[in-house]
Amino acid sequence: MRRFPKLIVPALGLALVLTACAGDDEDTEPPSTPTGATAQAGSGTSVHVMWERSTDDRGVTGYEVHHGGRKVAAVPAARTMVDIERLTPSTAYAFTVRARDAAGNLSAPSPAVPVTTPPATPDDDTPPTRPAALRGTVEGTRAVTLTWARATDAVGVTAYDVYQADSRVHSVPGTATTARLTQLRPGTVYTFTVRARDAADNSSPDSPPVDLTTASASAPGSGPSTAPTALTATARKGAVVLSWTPPDTGAPVKEHQLYLDGAFATTIVWGTQPPPGRATYTFTVTDNPGTRYTVKLRAKLPDGTWGDFSAQRTVVMP
Repeated sequence: MRRFPKLIVPALGLALVLTACAGDDEDTEPPSTPTGATAQAGSGTSVHVMWERSTDDRGVTGYEVHHGGRKVAAVPAARTMVDIERLTPSTAYAFTVRARDAAGNLSAPSPAVPVTTPPATPDDDTPPTRPAALRGTVEGTRAVTLTWARATDAVGVTAYDVYQADSRVHSVPGTATTARLTQLRPGTVYTFTVRARDAADNSSPDSPPVDLTTASASAPGSGPSTAPTALTATARKGAVVLSWTPPDTGAPVKEHQLYLDGAFATTIVWGTQPPPGRATYTFTVTDNPGTRYTVKLRAKLPDGTWGDFSAQRTVVMP
């Protein structure tokens, strides 16, 4: 192991240097208090807590959820929701949220949000019906509103969960048929689905998807979207078949990138002239029946850059 020469510093001088550095680097400013906290009982034993992002002079590193003065969950800064599990049916709870920074400073707690878990429903293994007629409206660059038709359940729907990219991003009570989603990215295609959930935590199949594109933050006249459109994904035994319309770029699109479950999977290349109209591609899969895949595409543009992502599709292998 390489040894470095020992540096001898007079004790007084070292103390002065350390004191000056500590004063310059010390972070004693806590993050802002999380706002907009909500708590929704998803079943007799779980509650979904959500909140808005906090700010900090050096950056928020995570959030803590508390109940009765005790921390019950912690998540990284990228997340603003969490499920609190192993609760007691027919019980009242109140949750608060605190933001944390890298120095360990905690924000003041958010206002407490009360919630009561529904009664237990033993021997209920029948999921609700799928929500129907999902529709969406874009609200500027960073928000959308979704609406759907009510699902039915043998005992009762306790919550509706909104999914994007096969991840739950929002929950509302079982009495609601609308949800507003914020903190989205400008000029981005989103694909949303909704599932109904009952007190026994049974989830319905996905609703039909809805594709929504947030408005671009660029100046007017910046150009149309470069995303492939009308993507469909069909699962068959051992394979997934994709079909889509390439973007109109003024020149044939010879390459597309395929993303599987959010990660780059392969580049689809036509060695000669691409086929006119809709394009198709089939890829082989070896996972077990019931495996879920999410797929999306983007095209290589004439200037060599990659365009916008298509809407995302989810398939379940037969």
